[in-house]
Amino acid sequence: MKRLRTQIGDIFSVKIDEHHKKYFQYIINDLTQLNSDVIRAFKCAYNINDKPELWDLIKNEVDFYAHCVTDIGIKYGYWEKVGNKAEVGKINHILFRSSRDSGNPAIKVSHNWWVWKINEEQKYLGKLRDKYISAEIGIVVTPEDIVTRLRTGKYDFVYPDFE
Repeated sequence: MKRLRTQIGDIFSVKIDEHHKKYFQYIINDLTQLNSDVIRAFKCAYNINDKPELWDLIKNEVDFYAHCVTDIGIKYGYWEKVGNKAEVGKINHILFRSSRDSGNPAIKVSHNWWVWKINEEQKYLGKLRDKYISAEIGIVVTPEDIVTRLRTGKYDFVYPDFE
């Protein structure tokens, strides 16, 4: 079997229901989080038969950023590659957060948070506060998680809250 290869700038189409699709772009690898792919997902939904210009796609408003493995999403049919544009936007403002309490369903609110920017050291905060409240969940999520968030606007896995 031929190995799937994705590269920074790749743009992917994701079917979100029978009539609509959304897009995301692979923008960088984050050495801070397992050298995983970081994507920016766009808000705009398109008719399933539309074929928007790639330049128009990447000008859309960003809905969220996430860590995932783009190759796996292709392999299992969660999305398809539609092209590549080297323009990936600015990354220096993207914040991620992670709780050491993740995976423990008994902890509903965590006071054990770490935050970071792409390829920078993590910073321990304890209680999540100020500008870090809006930071994206920084764990590496599954392709199914990406599709769920594109469809519903949120993840459906258990993760501690901050208040």
